[in-house]
Amino acid sequence: MTTSLNNTAIPDSKLAGEATAILREHGTSLIYNHSLRVYLFAAEQGRRQKLRFDAELLYISAAFHDLGLIKKFSSPTERFEVDGANAARQFLTAHNIPEEQVQTAWEAIALHTTPGITQYMKPEVALLFTGVGLDVLGEGFDNFPPNLREEIVRAYPRENFKEGIVQAFFGGFAHKPDSTWGTVKADVVERFIPGYKSPNFCDLIANSPFPNS
Repeated sequence: MTTSLNNTAIPDSKLAGEATAILREHGTSLIYNHSLRVYLFAAEQGRRQKLRFDAELLYISAAFHDLGLIKKFSSPTERFEVDGANAARQFLTAHNIPEEQVQTAWEAIALHTTPGITQYMKPEVALLFTGVGLDVLGEGFDNFPPNLREEIVRAYPRENFKEGIVQAFFGGFAHKPDSTWGTVKADVVERFIPGYKSPNFCDLIANSPFPNS
């Protein structure tokens, strides 16, 4: 594993090493490389914005953020983001990390696909979202240093990533498509399950058991 790229370093603490080992053991190569890119993108964005953030906590959040897509960590009904957040909570709590830090990691992972909120939260929460946004959607692509971006991608390649990550998403919640309702991942379910249509919010209001008047 590359430990340093330019001024952005991957934490080399025992806790970070154990998180990496879990990611290596249970994640796919696609999720592993994606998670490391997300951290490096996020940490560099934080550095350039002169934000004060806990690099180790941000790294662990990145390492766990997509593990909810993996069968070992996937629940029958919860959103995959919550499954990953719960796995991180269990890991950090087992290492006696203070609850405030545990909650920050939980929020970062649980909200990493939720736009419009994280920028008002703690730096680790905001940065995980922007790191994911850059790697998956290319958000902020032109504002990130091109040489460093290319170096990160060389170290952790994007092998067929655009198609592969969508397949990974669907594989992670194909057994519980209703868990994506109200999230951007509902688009994935509708793309891959013939005839599937997410519930319509207006219909849910109209069908509420309360009378109209």
